[in-house]
Amino acid sequence: MVLTGLAELEAVQAVARHRGFRAAAAELGMSRSALSHAIAALEERLGVRLFHRTTRSVALTQAGEQFVADTAPALRDIRAAFDRLGDHRAVPTGTLRINSSAGAARMIMKPVILEYLRRYPAMTVDIVTEGKLVDIVLEGFDAGVRLAEQVPQDMIAIPLGPELRFAVVGTPEYFAGRSLPVTPADLAAHRCIRSRLPSGALYRWEFERHGETVAIDGSGPLILDDPDLMLDAVRAGMGVGYLAEWHVAEDIAAGRLLRVLDAWTQPFPGLCLYYSGRRHLPPGLRALVDLVREIGGGR
Repeated sequence: MVLTGLAELEAVQAVARHRGFRAAAAELGMSRSALSHAIAALEERLGVRLFHRTTRSVALTQAGEQFVADTAPALRDIRAAFDRLGDHRAVPTGTLRINSSAGAARMIMKPVILEYLRRYPAMTVDIVTEGKLVDIVLEGFDAGVRLAEQVPQDMIAIPLGPELRFAVVGTPEYFAGRSLPVTPADLAAHRCIRSRLPSGALYRWEFERHGETVAIDGSGPLILDDPDLMLDAVRAGMGVGYLAEWHVAEDIAAGRLLRVLDAWTQPFPGLCLYYSGRRHLPPGLRALVDLVREIGGGR
């Protein structure tokens, strides 16, 4: 019988999740070369190759797929056992992994994450931001933060903050000599800074007033996939942008940007902290949930 340590099994699972050594090594807190050597040593002891490696990709072999599938349930049970043991500690310790969009992470950083770390200095919060929605359980995250409409139905969701709105904005200099749009259709006469979704599709600006809904696919000189870049372009007078209200609130208040079509941008459900209800809730995650409810995010 070949005895394999828990750390080696976690290493295999991490490489399988990330389909590569670099991201897996970052998650495990070790160097890429050390992780590669550890996997190679395990394969040599087992006498079976678990991964196909090329200079560009890493993929599981057939034996590797079976090994990962067979060991994953046991690892989940072992992690849960450690989590339950941690319940007996007075103060949460360990690492809390959260998947979030970049915008959501910026919104929760000061009021939630920094306050959490002040209260629980023995905890480490590892936030991974990406536009696409991922399976947080499959990818090894404790929780996710997304818009309420994006949260999978099989997850427990805790409202995190107030409702949100979008704002259509441009600089006073851009609007000088131009007619301000009164209806969404008026945007046809304006240069729109357009946005690309993680799926690759172009986002259509959504409006609603008195039950009437309109989606506008404007035209303009620039297409971007990052709201910070869009805001930079709007500030530079390249055109009008459709951005989260919280993202442009300071510029509007300072008069650097003018807001138009205000009556057409209605509030919608905001962010949620969400997690799987199928697993034991670790102390660190429970503490975060309690904090969100305390500060008024949860209802």
